[in-house]
Amino acid sequence: MEYTLKKNRKSKGMRIIVHHDGRVVVTIPYRMPIKLAQAYVATKKDWIQERVEYFLAEQKKREASGVLPRMTAKERKLDFDRNKEKARKIITDKVEQLNQYYGFEYKSIAIRNQKTRWGSCSKKGNLNFNYKIAFLPNKMLEYVVVHELCHLKEFNHGEKFWALVAELAPDYRDIRNEMRKEGMRLG
Repeated sequence: MEYTLKKNRKSKGMRIIVHHDGRVVVTIPYRMPIKLAQAYVATKKDWIQERVEYFLAEQKKREASGVLPRMTAKERKLDFDRNKEKARKIITDKVEQLNQYYGFEYKSIAIRNQKTRWGSCSKKGNLNFNYKIAFLPNKMLEYVVVHELCHLKEFNHGEKFWALVAELAPDYRDIRNEMRKEGMRLG
């Protein structure tokens, strides 16, 4: 089993971390012998393997559903830089297409690298979208765009707002529940 061993001067004990991408990092106190750490890892082999398999299975599920796997901040920044303009084109086209139905006025469309939001709408009429929505399944992408467009008319989540959303996304509740499982929300 592969793992990265790190020595830490402030560490008082051994720690095993299994990351979401399957990487295993073992941290030990600076003066601890490596052989002692190796023996400890050997006793935890089954637990480590179980966690690695769990995280890799979760990652496959996300990829199959069209949702990108979780990334480090550095990976997110690189991915954002690589995909921002492609996402801008996809999202802008979708906003224009769906807004033909509503005919709402908006000032600008911003593509952002947000960690906890799929989209938002400002009171000034600016639409903000997480670049990752461009890579979601089409029904989710359309739902996010419709949701934010409807905030241009109803700046709340009241009955009138949801009635507007339902005009183009009648199954919005199901889609919203699917997206909540991914841990991100709409503004």
